[in-house]
Amino acid sequence: MMESKSFPGNVDSLDSLREYVGERAQQAGLAKKPTYALKLAVDEIATNIILYGYQEAGLVADFTVLSEITEQALMVILEDIAAPFDPLARELPDSGDLTKSLEDREIGGLGIYLTINGVDEFSYEYLNGKNRNKFVMKIAST
Repeated sequence: MMESKSFPGNVDSLDSLREYVGERAQQAGLAKKPTYALKLAVDEIATNIILYGYQEAGLVADFTVLSEITEQALMVILEDIAAPFDPLARELPDSGDLTKSLEDREIGGLGIYLTINGVDEFSYEYLNGKNRNKFVMKIAST
């Protein structure tokens, strides 16, 4: 069953968001490492939504977290009403970029790179006037 929870679109919500995702991961039976990776990924995208989608645009709005636990996976979807932004459309750092020093590396993209590579599945869609960033972590069978 899909669960829905709304958070104010400001940085003060990030702690509550991480806590909520951690609770859902615990309910799903995720181990510590995948839970940490999921929280990091959700935090990165939520931070981008808040800072760039809402604050820079002067939007004062909530964002919604939809989550569902099945026997196979925990799915988390962030929904927001900011301007369409597909994180997958951005050019991500490659292995050459990752070996450069911080001073020599281009700014941006690392958080999205970590997001995409930290979860089992990540996808984006713009549907009914909303950005939908979907994260899936598979539940290890015992």
